[in-house]
Amino acid sequence: MKDLGRDAKTMTRREPTFTNAAQDPNPCLMQGELQMPKPSDGAGKLIGDFSPKLVELTDRVLFDDVWERKELSKRDRSLITVAALIALNRPDQLRFHLGKAVENGVKKEELIEAITHLAFYSGWPNAMTAVMLAKELFAKTNPQ
Repeated sequence: MKDLGRDAKTMTRREPTFTNAAQDPNPCLMQGELQMPKPSDGAGKLIGDFSPKLVELTDRVLFDDVWERKELSKRDRSLITVAALIALNRPDQLRFHLGKAVENGVKKEELIEAITHLAFYSGWPNAMTAVMLAKELFAKTNPQ
């Protein structure tokens, strides 16, 4: 179980900051921690009226909990997710996560190299699909 009183990167002990709850909307935060980002609602926009439980699990558990854990950076989570989606040949989800990877600091050259590397481990057709999606993404963000 995670020790909430330790910084995952430096493994140094952080001291709790006790504040007046009337002044601080989240008095349980440790000193130096940022508040959680606003809750995710992407799945709700796509399928909220059709599958509310899947939306709840996607937004609250996956994106608001798992993606916010400090043991891995969002950049690392993005690379892992992109690799898994390429290996599983899931182009619909890959399209979203390639863009999210760029938002999380993964560079174009790194994504292309990851796709090339995965061609040998997950199959040439999967890599070709992924590289076409990446090309499509970067054509939209950097039209020439």
